[in-house]
Amino acid sequence: MDLSSLSLAALRRRFVDGGQSLSAEEEAALEAEPRAGARAVLAAVRRRRQENRAEGQRLRHLLRFETDLWERGVVHVAGVDEAGMGTLAGPVVAAAAILPHDFRPRGLDDSKKLDEKERDRLAAEVKAGAVAWALGSASPGEIDKLNIYRAGLLAMRRAVEALSCRPEQLLVDARRIPELRIPQQGIVKGDAKSLSIAAASVLAKTARDALMVEMDAAHPGYGFAKHKGYSAPEHVEALRRLGPCPTHRRTFAPVREALAGGPAQRTLW
Repeated sequence: MDLSSLSLAALRRRFVDGGQSLSAEEEAALEAEPRAGARAVLAAVRRRRQENRAEGQRLRHLLRFETDLWERGVVHVAGVDEAGMGTLAGPVVAAAAILPHDFRPRGLDDSKKLDEKERDRLAAEVKAGAVAWALGSASPGEIDKLNIYRAGLLAMRRAVEALSCRPEQLLVDARRIPELRIPQQGIVKGDAKSLSIAAASVLAKTARDALMVEMDAAHPGYGFAKHKGYSAPEHVEALRRLGPCPTHRRTFAPVREALAGGPAQRTLW
């Protein structure tokens, strides 16, 4: 193709906006182009190529735990993670995800490193591409009864047990689930080290955030849709002003304090 016959706008539409790759001949032609705009197109294509290589390397690194297991004949590896351990309100939500061996969703990472738009996009990709995925939760009442650590384990166990395909191995963020008779490995900061755990972290976070938006409609005035139940200053102030609502965790210190001194009419237990 004679690229010199194409306008700069056409070159950009084809090779930058459209993402079309360059053949060796086309790359050489652009490099020899006298037009600065054509050489800028070439630079953009090379940057994209370099970014794709870097992302491929990052994803391969995130699959090192899974790859080791796959090479040993373990087919179905589930990543497990939770969201909402440190909030003052709402359930703790866990997710489990079994990924195909060739699944490489661009940008997938620890959910805390992603903005809301990226988390939503990646959650949809994981749900569409996973071998199996499932959610589990523990309610505020269960958190108050069991304590938050044990409630988190309960939510993760429920997520694993809800999978449509039984995993042969679990990769769990920072802990092990003692009630499950499945081989498992706890990985500290696993949502940043394992692609399967990262997938579970995104599923758990997006599911819990959606629940807290629903809680905001059911219990207005606390700002759940904004802070998702965490102890933001406006949440603590609303607790003092309104008293706790049914989705608050009564054993958490700011909620206990509000129960002791807040308006009784809002503590509907």
